Amino acid sequence: MNSIWIGWAGFHPEDFSEKQDELKSKLSDQNLFPIFLEKDDVEQFYEGFSNTTLWPLFHYFPKYTSCHEEQWEVYKKVNQTFCDEILKHANEDDFIWIHDYHLLLLPGLLREKLPKAKIAFFQHIPFPSYEIFRILPWREEILKGIIGADLIGFHTNDDVKHFLTSVQRILGLENKMGVIRSEDRLFKVDAFPLGIDYDKFQELALAKTTERQVGLYRKQFHDVKLILSIDRLDYSKGIPERLKAFDYFLEKNPEFREKVSLLMIVVPSREKVQLYKNLKTEIDELVGNITSKYRTVNWNPVLYFYRAYPLQSLSAFYNLCDVALITPLRDGMNLVCKEYVASRHDGTGSLILSEMAGAAKELSEAIIINPYNIQESAEAIKTALCLPFDEQKRRISDMQLLLKKYDVINWTTVFLNSLEEIKQKQAEMAMKKVSKQIRDKIVTDFISAQKRILFLDYDGTLVSFQNRPEQASPDEELKDMIRKLCEISNLTVVIISGRDKATLEKWFGNFKLDIVAEHGFWIKKGRKWKAMIQLQNEWKIQLLEILTRFVGKTPGSFIEEKDHSLVWHYRKADTDLSNTRKKELLDYLQYLTTNMGLSVLEGNKVVEIKSSLINKGRAVKRYLKSNYDFIFAAGDDWTDEDMFKVMPEHAHTIKIGYSLSAAKYSMPEHFRGTDIGIRGFLAEFASS
Repeated sequence: MNSIWIGWAGFHPEDFSEKQDELKSKLSDQNLFPIFLEKDDVEQFYEGFSNTTLWPLFHYFPKYTSCHEEQWEVYKKVNQTFCDEILKHANEDDFIWIHDYHLLLLPGLLREKLPKAKIAFFQHIPFPSYEIFRILPWREEILKGIIGADLIGFHTNDDVKHFLTSVQRILGLENKMGVIRSEDRLFKVDAFPLGIDYDKFQELALAKTTERQVGLYRKQFHDVKLILSIDRLDYSKGIPERLKAFDYFLEKNPEFREKVSLLMIVVPSREKVQLYKNLKTEIDELVGNITSKYRTVNWNPVLYFYRAYPLQSLSAFYNLCDVALITPLRDGMNLVCKEYVASRHDGTGSLILSEMAGAAKELSEAIIINPYNIQESAEAIKTALCLPFDEQKRRISDMQLLLKKYDVINWTTVFLNSLEEIKQKQAEMAMKKVSKQIRDKIVTDFISAQKRILFLDYDGTLVSFQNRPEQASPDEELKDMIRKLCEISNLTVVIISGRDKATLEKWFGNFKLDIVAEHGFWIKKGRKWKAMIQLQNEWKIQLLEILTRFVGKTPGSFIEEKDHSLVWHYRKADTDLSNTRKKELLDYLQYLTTNMGLSVLEGNKVVEIKSSLINKGRAVKRYLKSNYDFIFAAGDDWTDEDMFKVMPEHAHTIKIGYSLSAAKYSMPEHFRGTDIGIRGFLAEFASS
């Protein structure tokens, strides 16, 4: 695979104005293409919106979040700059992988210019709950930017659930197993826990230079046990809470004084920002307090280093320290804990890990704690220090096996395979799209046929869904079109719907067409309605009582009672509550109706209960006994699948909306105008 890297150069163009062309040339030889940002843009985009708006909010620190319109404008500008640079190199068939919260708008910008490209996005920090994310003034624009990607990845399933909830609540897009349909395309959201280069850390731990460095350190500390803490300076890392826990541990366990030290490395970060200056001061003071309380001539309780270390030194620290204390208040994944485990070549060591770190979902053999609970953290330190060697080795071994299997290579492979899978689904969907060629053929077949029939679903096919069923009456455009179709010789028009016969009679009773109501229980040919089977309705009394209880528990929902079915509508109810109630109701009804000969159907914001003997397929079969040389059927719901499945090979079947279907073709929802959508077909039939 030929690949290039595009990213911010990391410095201002004015600093290297004379050597910029030379630098670009040298980097391009390595397939690296820098983007140069002006100093003010960096300030507003990186230091500003990315790190004073998105970073704190996504890490559940709304009190540190600031929202400034000018920073948002620069954030958009820089995302467009990245888009422009990518377009200089990318083609329609290229794979573009976008990383992290700095570029949330980029997938959408690229999708507009490269609609067929493979675009993936991975976010390395948490995605917050809907209640936190909704604070963001530009929440809709950001979500629309992200969903420009074909595949959207996060570290944990919690992040996936939070993202899907926000997409549902803010954009109104539902998902099925993480797959979302938006307009005429599918995209997928999934969890991909990031791994490490396991073999690299194992090899580095066993290197002679590392062994020598570990030996030198051990001579300094003698028999003192060491607890390792490594973090970048940031309020999300829980460093003050960690120091308070260590202080509490020494206070409550005096027998460990002079026998254990905390080796704490804090990597400098954003030192010019006042919030970070304050954090640094707090850490310094806490370290000073612990030192003044417990230090002796021969022992220092906290070995505090405010600096970055090369990987070789980190490997030595990983091998040297008996315990790793990794307790962020919130972290997307945290790779330090994985690096520590991978580096323990002798199989010993203990890992204390915050439940707020994404890695805690994988490393279940670690000692998992709540970082806000100082007492629990202190008790975990004691547990880790006292853990028998056999237990240490069992836990480390289990975690090492997992990290070796799910390393960074596996992560990349799984991610790319998932991208290929969703692109394959998109391709299959595209093959079913009604192209101009297919449309022309269907119209030609209609014109040349001697005996024709149209099966037309109503809600979601001919008209859009409304909050209340009675509001979805046919508009004048639709009525005029159907009236023209009814005047065509050798053409039977059938409105086939789940609606009750009274409503369909009211709307279409004066048209020269057939009507199938309640999914096939009632059929009207000419002027008379006829029941297709005889049914007993005693079940309705019992189930009506149950649905009434659910209406009482779900404000905004209501019941529609038909002759031989019951429907619970929840389109107007709160999304989260109604989804919870829907699952509860479906589970209850599936159990209750097992031996009652009833079907429980989940439709578009409805749950319907009807006889298992009734479906659109059975009703359609009655018509198919006649020899029609042109058959056309259109529907949007999964209740229409029964109709599609019984159609002969030569029938033209169309699914409205893009999802898996037994229909031959699919086309977008469109309920106004006669130039596109299903109404476009009907208009061409009517004018032929």
